[in-house]
Amino acid sequence: MTQDQETLVKEVLESLRPNLQADGGDVELVSIAENLVTVRLLGHCAGCPYHQQTLKGGIERILKEQVCQDITVENAY
Repeated sequence: MTQDQETLVKEVLESLRPNLQADGGDVELVSIAENLVTVRLLGHCAGCPYHQQTLKGGIERILKEQVCQDITVENAY
């Protein structure tokens, strides 16, 4: 992943945080290695039964659309 793409990943995650915070959750960037973005879901998101949907259907989908189609997002527990 290029430096510009890493910067864009950080910007996209920051833009998503208010939506998660509105529901009592949050997201924290843990690392970026190649096309693997590792995040930590916090607050209500961490214990939510739908956290995988937030992770894959929300965060990963948006990063794929806005940064790079090859991105995979994982949660650091």
